[in-house]
Amino acid sequence: MNRMFFTLLALLAFSLASRADEPIRKAKSPGVRELADEARRVFRTRVVNPKWVQSMQRHGYKGAFEMAATVDYLFGYDATAHVVEDWMYTQLTDQYVLDPQVQQFFQEKNPWALRNIIERLMEAVQRGLWEQPDEAQLAQMRQVYLQLEGELEDRMDTTQPSSG
Repeated sequence: MNRMFFTLLALLAFSLASRADEPIRKAKSPGVRELADEARRVFRTRVVNPKWVQSMQRHGYKGAFEMAATVDYLFGYDATAHVVEDWMYTQLTDQYVLDPQVQQFFQEKNPWALRNIIERLMEAVQRGLWEQPDEAQLAQMRQVYLQLEGELEDRMDTTQPSSG
C-alpha cells in the first residue's frame, strides 16, 4: 500500500477541514462532498454492490486481487482520515469473507487475496479502527483464516520439489 498517498490524503483532509468555515462557491462547479459521505457512497455503490462483486468474479484471479486492493484502500482511508464506520467493516466481512459463494470464488481463483482481506480486517480490529466488532463474526473469520492457511500450506507442500 502506498503510504505516501494516504499521508497526502490525510493532509488534504486536514487542510479542507481547517477551512470548513470558508465557503467555496463557484457557479456551475460540481458539488463538494465530505470525505466520510463519499466513503459511504463508494462503499455502497461499489465495494458491497452485488453487481460490482459479480463483475470482479468474472475476472477471476485479477478480480479477486482487485477486491483485496479495494479493502486495502478502504483500510488506508480509515487509518488516515477515520472515515470507515463499524457497520462498513461488518458488512464487508459478511460479504467478502463469510458469504459461501464469494468465499468459494476466492478459494478457487485467488485464495491469497482472501487471506490478505482477512489480515487487513484483523489489523483494523487490532488498531481500533473497527471499534466494536461482533465477537461471533470475528470467530467465524478466524476459522475461515485457519482453514485457508491450511489449504495454502498444502498447496505449497505439493508444489515444492521434494528434496531427497
